[in-house]
Amino acid sequence: MSEVAELTRSLIERASVTPDDAGCQALLADRLAAAGMELERMRFGEVDNLLARHGHGAPHLLLLGHTDVVPAGPEDAWSSPPFQPEERDGRLYGRGAADMKGSLAAMVVAVEGFLAAHPDHAGTLSLLVTSDEEGPAVDGTVKVVEQLAERGELPDHVLVGEPSSSARLGDVIRIGRRGSLQAVLRVRGVQGHTAYADPAENPVHRVAPLLAALTAMRFDDGDKAFPPTRLQVSNLRAGTGAENVTPGEVEIRFNLRHNPNSPAGMLEARVLALVEEHAPGDWSLDWRISGAPFGPARGALLDAVAASCREVLDVDPRPDTGGGTSDGRFFGPRGIEVVELGPVNRTIHQVDECVDLADLERLPTVYRGVLDRLLARPS
Repeated sequence: MSEVAELTRSLIERASVTPDDAGCQALLADRLAAAGMELERMRFGEVDNLLARHGHGAPHLLLLGHTDVVPAGPEDAWSSPPFQPEERDGRLYGRGAADMKGSLAAMVVAVEGFLAAHPDHAGTLSLLVTSDEEGPAVDGTVKVVEQLAERGELPDHVLVGEPSSSARLGDVIRIGRRGSLQAVLRVRGVQGHTAYADPAENPVHRVAPLLAALTAMRFDDGDKAFPPTRLQVSNLRAGTGAENVTPGEVEIRFNLRHNPNSPAGMLEARVLALVEEHAPGDWSLDWRISGAPFGPARGALLDAVAASCREVLDVDPRPDTGGGTSDGRFFGPRGIEVVELGPVNRTIHQVDECVDLADLERLPTVYRGVLDRLLARPS
């Protein structure tokens, strides 16, 4: 069994469902310390974060990953137990195999090899691991970034190991992400008997025209790097469940995935104006920003990632800003170059999550190529 596969298996065996790291970081810390890195354990609330560092000065490249995984769901739906890694048909199965314990293992193996070959490398090499990426993300990377900013130790480049690839390893790399803006609209009416209630007091009736207008909103602001902003309703709740009772309140939750051309403040103002125009009665609207847009990446890291993919994988990666959010959102809006490269994302968060073993074997070499290009001193 290869070194990267063995380490990935050891990580999968630890049931590190957010925010429980379940000993993954301790395993990684032992290896990183043996490689010569200085370790700093940063715990906030119930979240463990591990920061490893080697060297000093610029350029500063930080590798970013997370040990936490989403719940496995019903175990009997899996072909093999989710936290008992199993190899079959050329793939390694288990929760976190692709998102993102395989990437973490590959990063550690790449760092070990790089430091052994270049102990006096240029600049600074860091590795940050959190256990709060899949959850609320309030005590993980965001808190570490705040500490680094206060100490004047923010990196110049961040390489994230999220599973970016689509059909084959390295075919897609993320060079930025759209922002995510969450909203909760509540419209209140009068609960009553369906036979006697005044239709005007039913909040569902009053909000219906507004809901139609809300879902019809268009934002023609896409560009070469980012798709247009989109609004999606995620939840709509009203009523008691009884067939003869009108609801006293309707709650609409919706999400705006927005690019840098549509700042959060502008979007909030547009939605607010729409609500006021429809005047649905007694209402409230609450907002939460879960991530600001950032990118597109343009710089030495992007060049190094693309070159390494071409050399190792014989693929010219397609730059992309789609997908959900990642912890790169805590670095990118600060003007730091962020690129994401990881395994194929076809099975992430699904039953029978897996990673192709051949991809897993090549991933450390791809990451090593990035390290060499950015931090190895010229011979």
